[in-house]
Amino acid sequence: MNDAVSNVALEKRVSITGYGSGGEGVARLDDGRVVFVRNAARGDVLEITVTKERRGSANAEIVKILSPSPHRVEPDCPAYPECGGCDFRHITYEEELEAKLQRVNDALARIGGLPVRASGILSAANVDHYRNKATLHSDGKRLGFYRSNSRDIIPVDHCLLLKSDLNEALKKLARAGAPGEFTKVGAPSEFAKLGVVTLHSGQNKPGDPMIEEIDGLSFIVSGFFQVNAGAALILFRKAREFASMSKYESLIDLYCGVGALTLFVGRDAGSALGVEQNPAAVDAARKNATHNGFPNIEFICADAAAWDTGVRSPDCVIVDPPRRGLSGGALQKVSDLSPGRIVYISCDPATLARDLRLLQGYTVKEVCVVDMFPRTANVECCCLLVKDAGS
Repeated sequence: MNDAVSNVALEKRVSITGYGSGGEGVARLDDGRVVFVRNAARGDVLEITVTKERRGSANAEIVKILSPSPHRVEPDCPAYPECGGCDFRHITYEEELEAKLQRVNDALARIGGLPVRASGILSAANVDHYRNKATLHSDGKRLGFYRSNSRDIIPVDHCLLLKSDLNEALKKLARAGAPGEFTKVGAPSEFAKLGVVTLHSGQNKPGDPMIEEIDGLSFIVSGFFQVNAGAALILFRKAREFASMSKYESLIDLYCGVGALTLFVGRDAGSALGVEQNPAAVDAARKNATHNGFPNIEFICADAAAWDTGVRSPDCVIVDPPRRGLSGGALQKVSDLSPGRIVYISCDPATLARDLRLLQGYTVKEVCVVDMFPRTANVECCCLLVKDAGS
């Protein structure tokens, strides 16, 4: 099949039975192939136009909703679905949670080949207005977010995901117009010159360090940090529960960032070590340990896959890798450390399931799903693995 033929629009009638990893509705074509339909809801009966064909699947757009799903609702944002920031504003929040739980359990079964299942999904009180950080783009005339799967800019002066102070800043920036005007209303000049503006909630002025407070601890943020503090607290508490540290035990936290989780869980341990390869994040982590009064917690700047442990086998290891999951070297490092317990935190169910299958000598005891990013297709997991007897 040549490219010209593969992109010819074909109209079909389908019933949506579930959701893909990006939040798309999933159906079957007459020939058995899976088709992914953006902005579809489980239970929809649709007339669709196939926009892209592959050997085993296809992508399509909705032409007409023949019979709407009982889970379908009217989107509450005028920029949806053109703006690529949200994936689920066309369905109820309850259905969104079911979709995310389905995604995790499908990955555990199909990719991991594991018998364990997540029984539920935890969410914070705020479904909207939870983000403490926003990255906006400008073409010199308009400021906003990228269109889904595109670099086209959708102008936005208010976003339902952002905290109130960020929306105030966004409104001012939208009125300012061109990047050269951004600095007059508080955007850092180095971002404005690039046509990119990054806003942080709680900053007194651009350039000030971002401070987040979680459960009585305060953290200087440098680089990556959870954008939803309310849901982060739920995740951190679950990780602390799974780690179950005592004052006689040691903890190692790989990919520790600014040390938020290291401190949150490590305060229960006799000693804790955070490992992070970003020097700025390590500097912030050390300051956070000092500021919060934890002399038993240390940090080193190193690759999680290649560092000289120089320590005895820890009682627990926490891993919170990037979306691509653990590298082969990192998997080997965890195996070499041979902890009694592993707490694995992941933002991608597929790579999580793959790594859980590869962590030989451990049994996955529990999987907790946390809705860290409401109204988007992203989901966070926290898993407890226990070393098998004799391993």
